[in-house]
Amino acid sequence: MRVCRVIGASALSLRFVTDSAVVRTTEEATPELIAAVRRLLPQLSSSCSLPSASEIAEIAASSATRLLAAHLDGELAGITVLVLFRLPTGLRAWIEDVVVDSSFRSRGVGEALLREALRQAAAAGARTVDLTSRPEREAAIRLYERVGFERRDTNVFRCRFDRT
Repeated sequence: MRVCRVIGASALSLRFVTDSAVVRTTEEATPELIAAVRRLLPQLSSSCSLPSASEIAEIAASSATRLLAAHLDGELAGITVLVLFRLPTGLRAWIEDVVVDSSFRSRGVGEALLREALRQAAAAGARTVDLTSRPEREAAIRLYERVGFERRDTNVFRCRFDRT
């Protein structure tokens, strides 16, 4: 079991460590972040369209989203987005786009990202945190269960809008 701890915090940058991975919440779309997002997302989904620099900046600056970036060995090794939203039943959270560069997998980066996202969701007062994963992502599913996620007896529905 890896030990995770916060090593420093400010309004702009939270830092979370597992072994040598450091997770920061970023509010600025730096060139490094933009390049990393564009490098990482195809490793998550071959069908996704890459966001523009302005779209990444919008995600980083939004009060509804927290863009978390994990650094390991001096490189941006993984990202995820924590989404917080208020419903009549309370504050909820969703974790999206958890992706770790293939060269950094099995080194605690994904776990550090998830634990920091969960810590921030709890600190914000979220009642629940949800995420989804495709069934073939077996290693990711084991990670989600290890950090405390449970499978729900539910269906996920999607309505697609063609954007041409």
